[in-house]
Amino acid sequence: MTLRALTLAFAAVAVICGFTYFNDAVLYHSMFVGNHIPMSVFGGLFLFLITVNPILRRLSRGKPSSLLRPFTARELCLILAIVLPSCCIPYSSMMRTLPRALMLPHHYAKTNTSWKLQDSTGDQTFTPATTLLPKRMLADPEYDNGNALLAMVQGMPTKPGQKHVSPSAIPWGAWKDTLSLWIPLFLLLWLALGGIAVACHHQWANNEHLPYPIVQFARTIMPEADGAVSLVLRNKWFWLSCVFVYVIHLNNYLYLYHYDYLIPFRRVISLWPISKLIPTFMRGGGWSLVSIRLYFTAIGIAFLIPVDVSMAVGIGPFIFIYIAGVLAKLGTPMHAGYIFSGRISNGLILGGYLAFFAVLLYTGRHYYLNALKGALRLGPSQDVPASAIWGTRCFLVAATAFIASLTALGLDWQLAFIYTALAIALFTVLGRIIAEAGAFHLSPGIYPCALIVAILGEQVLGPSTLVIMFFLTTVFFIDPRECFMPFMVNALHFSASARIRFARVLPFMALAIIVGLCIAIPATLYFTYDRGVNWRDGFASSSVPRYAISSAVAARRRLLAQDTLATSESCKGFQRFAAIKPNKRFMIAFGATFTATILFSVARLRFARWPIHPVLFCLWPGYAGYTMAWSFIIGGTIKILVSHYGGSKFVQKIKPLMIGLIAGDMLAGLTIIASGAMYYFITGTPPKGYWVLP
Repeated sequence: MTLRALTLAFAAVAVICGFTYFNDAVLYHSMFVGNHIPMSVFGGLFLFLITVNPILRRLSRGKPSSLLRPFTARELCLILAIVLPSCCIPYSSMMRTLPRALMLPHHYAKTNTSWKLQDSTGDQTFTPATTLLPKRMLADPEYDNGNALLAMVQGMPTKPGQKHVSPSAIPWGAWKDTLSLWIPLFLLLWLALGGIAVACHHQWANNEHLPYPIVQFARTIMPEADGAVSLVLRNKWFWLSCVFVYVIHLNNYLYLYHYDYLIPFRRVISLWPISKLIPTFMRGGGWSLVSIRLYFTAIGIAFLIPVDVSMAVGIGPFIFIYIAGVLAKLGTPMHAGYIFSGRISNGLILGGYLAFFAVLLYTGRHYYLNALKGALRLGPSQDVPASAIWGTRCFLVAATAFIASLTALGLDWQLAFIYTALAIALFTVLGRIIAEAGAFHLSPGIYPCALIVAILGEQVLGPSTLVIMFFLTTVFFIDPRECFMPFMVNALHFSASARIRFARVLPFMALAIIVGLCIAIPATLYFTYDRGVNWRDGFASSSVPRYAISSAVAARRRLLAQDTLATSESCKGFQRFAAIKPNKRFMIAFGATFTATILFSVARLRFARWPIHPVLFCLWPGYAGYTMAWSFIIGGTIKILVSHYGGSKFVQKIKPLMIGLIAGDMLAGLTIIASGAMYYFITGTPPKGYWVLP
């Protein structure tokens, strides 16, 4: 652990948390983080290894104590371990949605007539629906005579002769109260998840030998123990695929500007002519899969993991869409209902995730039980490292504090406990997926409130409770493509693979997160007020701020029409469980997927040749699954053919070729991001958008 490594790590955190929102929302370019294999981080690592490290090696030749010596793999792993957890802050899973979710509901309350509440007596009122939420859960729209809201919607006016607003003009006071609520909630959740990640690491890495494909890719290109360039970077197959992918992206990007002179390489292959042959599939949304999308990183990752896992990730979306088509043909749409309701699709998704979590607990039951015993000092903790015991203690304390915080917001402690348990289980499965499947693009639509509503029913929860759970889900779960847990899981494995004790690196991870928050929050608010809300991002600006309150308003109207509104609001504590009314369709879907996941898990444990991994039932829905399906099928098929006709030796020989695909994507993404920023600063106009990854 060296000073230069720590300095470089915190510099990287500052750049990522300060520049990501500008790149993604202002330049609207290839995303700076975007998923759990961020091109800014791993592209920067690759560029560093092929440029800076060789120069340092030449400069320090014959001077082993020189500060200019090349960075070792241990130092680089430390940097990645510190940087990765902070990648959850600057955009998709936090700062992209949080400011808009906290302020824009006030805008829609002014412009949407359906957000005017009617009281239980039937008299028309003009109470905005935002009053359903506790005041601290939203930003203050009336700060600075209402300019806190208006300036965010339209952008702040600038003084004559200035292109941008002064930081002192930003209405920071409108955010002080609400951020003092949400930031501690995020920190408590991350602390609880970090404790679980530490507690589980030994079981996953050493007992179950999960592949950690993203870590595997990065470790493969790092220097040898003596500082020499890694064997992979000296392999011609690696450079062949890397240069091939890099040239494709560079050509396609330049084509956007010089389409008269260049021919693009199509990464989307249309299969639309066969759509007429599969009407049921198309009825379920098959349009998203009748075009083959090529993402080279996904192909490379699929080659690095077991075939049963890659094929499960690939074929899952096809099965999900076919089921949707069958249900639509029977007159039972899978997605009928509001987003947080007991949709059939929500049942299918949550059943798979919770069954996967149950299997995870069962297969490691002895280890987890011993860790819990050690944490509570209830007996000897055999074969459990001290870090796992302290991680369990950290989880218990943080989870308890999180439950208490939700109770203070207005949830009954029973509901707060259930919600927290579901949230922890779902995020833990996301971490497990990144370690086992390497599915770096995660956006499955996991909403813990949907399970609570489907089992208990709106009539025992009431609008006040519903809107709090809906809003919590909006903030923490609406877009998990850059969420904390998968980053933390990989960060810990980088630390372990470099033989850096967790006790030494965890304080720096925590400090990096604090630094990242201190940079990302003011940077995001500044760009938002300087230019106004990014309305091109319809999901984050139009949909996210309306999900929770629109769903709660719809539920309130139903309860009012059934004359059960007052009863639902008066129902408290254990009374709720005596009057539950489960959603039958949701429960059937939930039970079917839960059972299927358990059966697939048992079959995989009992039969060595079982072909499909149960992760299929976690990654089969949503945009992320559809975009990566074909690439995982292609990567898995390549591995099947190579291992069948060439054996394990040929698999190892081809491995640098597949790693080169990932490296080419990372380097191309970094190049395009840098060139786009340069183009903007030179011309003053945003570059044309090009996305290397989804």
